[in-house]
Amino acid sequence: MTRTVLITRPEEDALPLAETLRARDLRVLIEPMLRIKPIRDVTIELEGVQALLFTSSNGVRAFAALSKERDLPVFTTGEASARVARNLGFKTVEGADGDVSGLARMVRQRVKPDGGALYHGAGSVVAGDLATQLTDLGYSLRRDVIYEAVQADALSPQLLQKIEDGQVDIVLLFSPRTAETFIELLQAGVDGRPKLMPAVGRVVALCLSPAVADAARSIRWRDVHAAEQPDLNSMLRLIERSTAELDAEE
Repeated sequence: MTRTVLITRPEEDALPLAETLRARDLRVLIEPMLRIKPIRDVTIELEGVQALLFTSSNGVRAFAALSKERDLPVFTTGEASARVARNLGFKTVEGADGDVSGLARMVRQRVKPDGGALYHGAGSVVAGDLATQLTDLGYSLRRDVIYEAVQADALSPQLLQKIEDGQVDIVLLFSPRTAETFIELLQAGVDGRPKLMPAVGRVVALCLSPAVADAARSIRWRDVHAAEQPDLNSMLRLIERSTAELDAEE
């Protein structure tokens, strides 16, 4: 049976993931919960900076649009954002194991606090405590907000109908904010759709991390699972396992 997977990531990240999932014979729906809006009037100052830090692919893209700098070492939270950096021409790039704690550990292993400041190209909402972790280790961190993640204001009627009709099997959630936004908009869409929330009880929520899963559990799903590691490969394995479980149950 061909399963239908809903991707809630911003469009820039959703499109390549959708291609990967379609190659695995899955149906794919895309409904971004956040729209990425680069901030164009930021002046990036890199004098004395020894390395660039990015906690999302969106930060990499926004920085690349604002600065021609490609020679400084780049450290990212995960391999997906590292791949984006390489594709945009950054010469020395390493990805950590998926979260800001892993990024902080990588920085500690690769560069010394007295080698210069670290630059973090961030979004308007910052997840995790990267700044605290690095300053506690003695590093100097500069942070510019270089993009804004604008929250969606409604789920499309088409998506609501598909959920109500039982045509969505799996929802992918990659951040607590995404999970909270999806649930908020889902509950707002209940008006005039009495079967909507019971239908969600037949949908499996697959989450990038335990923190995302905790945010998702504010409503009743068929099941909620977190990936073993907060990275794309772990999510792909989780999708494969969950589709197999759904097929076995039905």
